[in-house]
Amino acid sequence: QVQLVESGGGLVQPGGSLRLSCAASGIIFSIYVMGWYRQAPGKERELVASITWGGSPNYADAVKGRFTISRDNAKNTVYLQMNSLKPEDTAVYYCNANNRLSSSDYWGQGTQVTVSS
Repeated sequence: QVQLVESGGGLVQPGGSLRLSCAASGIIFSIYVMGWYRQAPGKERELVASITWGGSPNYADAVKGRFTISRDNAKNTVYLQMNSLKPEDTAVYYCNANNRLSSSDYWGQGTQVTVSS
């Protein structure tokens, strides 16, 4: 049974920081591209950042320079360090595991991030 369990969300003031974690089980973590997506109320889900099995990151323009994605293959965990948070970063953040070769795609349950004073 595949599980992606996110943690680390919460309420933070503008300019603050949060670190999201996603612990994976039931998959060979090291062969998956891991990603963080977010969905704000009334908006479509969008890619925030992704990282290949080799550690190459990719970021949405809106978060470049503020967010950092990383992974620890030994711990089956992917992280999203979010700095200089803005109110527009408020959303539910979802962890995703994707392997195109096997057509496998898995999602976590999401964690709420609220940026507000």
